[in-house]
Amino acid sequence: MSLSGINFPSDILFLGVAALTVGAAVLVCILPNIIHTAVALLFALIGVAGIYLFLSADFLAATQMLVYVGGIMMLMLFAVFLSNRIHTASISNPSRFRLPAAVICLCIFGILALTAVTTPFKVRPGQYLPTTAGIGELVMTQYLLPFEVASVLLLAALIGAAMISRPSRPAEDQEDAK
Repeated sequence: MSLSGINFPSDILFLGVAALTVGAAVLVCILPNIIHTAVALLFALIGVAGIYLFLSADFLAATQMLVYVGGIMMLMLFAVFLSNRIHTASISNPSRFRLPAAVICLCIFGILALTAVTTPFKVRPGQYLPTTAGIGELVMTQYLLPFEVASVLLLAALIGAAMISRPSRPAEDQEDAK
């Protein structure tokens, strides 16, 4: 990419969002403190939502912000803060396999970079068209049954996770056994 081929300011903004996403993702992998890792993951997820916006995927960007940034990240932060092991400074894993992991990551990065450079992507210059109304209409008409099945499956997963994470009380277990 030559500097003369860059459109200001959209390309510079895209490169900034991509750098934010990749930098935050790298920090997620290398930071030892779990609180810092969660904040870095928050910025990585926001960066992914920004990339969705650049790809004219407004529905995915909104879903990313609502579900992952707003819901999942807040749930993770509450879980970390309410954990009884938070008094230790580093709860993260000891990262015993750093060198093999780095080699594997570099190999995957090389394959993805080669694929990105050699693939002739079809770029359609055109105007931005919002996709939310079309997706909503398809979900409520043509794909209503898969949508409802997925919602019931997610509800079952939530109930199962709540049952698994519930602490067992030995006193109650002994009384129930009697």
